[in-house]
Amino acid sequence: MRARELGIEIGTGTPGPLNAITDVAGVRVGHTTLIEGDGPLRAGRGPVRTGVTVIVPHDGEVWEESLFAGCHRLNGNGELTGLEWVRESGMLTSVIGLTNTHSVGVVHDALIAHEVAARGGEPIFWGLPVVGETWDGNLNDINGFHVKPEHVARALDSVSGGPVAEGSVGGGTGMICHGFKGGIGTASRVVPAAHGGFTVGVLVQANHGRRARFQVNGVPVGRVIGPEEVPLPRPSTPAPAAGPGRGAEGAGSIIAVVATDAPLLPNQCERLAQRAGLGIARTGGVGEHSSGDLFLAFASGNHGLTPGAYGVDEPLTLPLRMLSNNHVNPLFDAVVEATEEAILNAMLQAGTVAGRDGITAHGLDGHRLVEVMRGYARGPKEG
Repeated sequence: MRARELGIEIGTGTPGPLNAITDVAGVRVGHTTLIEGDGPLRAGRGPVRTGVTVIVPHDGEVWEESLFAGCHRLNGNGELTGLEWVRESGMLTSVIGLTNTHSVGVVHDALIAHEVAARGGEPIFWGLPVVGETWDGNLNDINGFHVKPEHVARALDSVSGGPVAEGSVGGGTGMICHGFKGGIGTASRVVPAAHGGFTVGVLVQANHGRRARFQVNGVPVGRVIGPEEVPLPRPSTPAPAAGPGRGAEGAGSIIAVVATDAPLLPNQCERLAQRAGLGIARTGGVGEHSSGDLFLAFASGNHGLTPGAYGVDEPLTLPLRMLSNNHVNPLFDAVVEATEEAILNAMLQAGTVAGRDGITAHGLDGHRLVEVMRGYARGPKEG
């Protein structure tokens, strides 16, 4: 169950009809989930707990019609490809992909190959996709490179503007969050009509955080539901010396994608992306040393933007709209609340997943969460 289905409301804003990033018109999401095998890790053979998630940012020709965009880094031990061009141009020029750390390259290449094929193999095409990652090697045979181009194509073929599958799906299949099972989560907010009535949606791939710091609406849930009640995902025998992905608890990452239909300029998109970090902080995340906390925001309120490709006949100027900065604060509120709720939805929807070597990431039980919240007079009323 999602947070609101349990009666847990995050913040004071109003969610969109789906309470998902797909509440932003034109945004579509698709997943390919790869689950195969059990038992000891055998590199190249499994167990497999991974996948791909794709986000199509609007319903036009994505690679031809750009959107204004901005990005932010809370902590940089991670990858979200294409951000240098986002910073330089202020534009998002591609579909967005999410996967595991060692599959960024294949997803990047497959997104380009899929578009080349759709164009009938035209000889000249330029693409610089945005692909993000988090490390799923605690549960997945990450060095087996199980994500293939056909899995990216399948995710693209499955995109929908409807409800978004959450938890242990797509790129979130093998992810762990605050010592519970994590993964894909989403939420949205609609700002008041006096400030434009715009929609803000957030999707996260949550693989970060320490148990003791986890909180919901200020309630120290991770301290109440400690490892003695719900064990942390740890091997039964000591692991080899730690690398970047196998260090202390909390050595994970989170990718957040923010979408809005407001008419924002690139610097305003960057400011929205920055606020995702505040939503992460509200759940107890701090951007640990070994965490890759990278955020992208895009805005579809201006149409007709082009990537500026050479040899393309483009108008000298383009008409633009810009939301007054006097009305931007409600969008900041929306990003913070939707990010916080998206993380919680990812954890509540993930369920319990056993991965390689019997390592088990336990799901956050919704009824136990409600019980803890009520103990602090912050939960839904009984009856």
